[in-house]
Amino acid sequence: MDWFQEIDGYCERLTPAYWAEPINAVTNAAFLIAAFIMWRRVRGQGMPLAMLLVLILATIGIGSYLFHTHAQVWAAMADVAPILLYILVYIFAINRDVWQMRPLPATMVTALFIPYAAATLPLFQLVPGLGGSAAYAPVPLLILIYAFLLRNRTPETARGLAIGAFILIASITFRALDEPLCMQLPRGTHFMWHILNATMLGWMIEVYRRHLTRASQS
Repeated sequence: MDWFQEIDGYCERLTPAYWAEPINAVTNAAFLIAAFIMWRRVRGQGMPLAMLLVLILATIGIGSYLFHTHAQVWAAMADVAPILLYILVYIFAINRDVWQMRPLPATMVTALFIPYAAATLPLFQLVPGLGGSAAYAPVPLLILIYAFLLRNRTPETARGLAIGAFILIASITFRALDEPLCMQLPRGTHFMWHILNATMLGWMIEVYRRHLTRASQS
């Protein structure tokens, strides 16, 4: 693999230059802002997994910034890896603290995300217009499944998860529209993926924080 191969995957990028995607690059600040807000909300509350998610959220912003400035294979890995890590840590957190599984079963169920994604991805790739964004589509579906299953056990948390899923669906939609609308919108729509994704990821931490707070007060 050529780790320094150039990647031109977004409407805004017209050259290999560092600042070829200024809007896509700068809007990654949304992840850092969301991480800062959630850090202030979870610090000192004895929620180590929430703090870990906050740290990963900040890393997502850094990785995405690197990708939209360097636009090479190594930067793409720096962009994608923290997102996958966030997903796995969040699933584990919900399994352990909402479903109240012991750590080993929670880990085993979390690991099922990999075959789940592998099984559902080909189905989403059949959806017209999704393109490369199909890789993210299994995530809101899984969140909605969790929300449905938790609707009676903890309706507030289920509602919060569903809200997060719909924000992510909107985010994926903007990501998918970036290339198709490139002629009409030369700057593209990918920057909305950053803004909505940062909002959604921060919100998901808040949903988890609220659940832990309610559980500690019951």
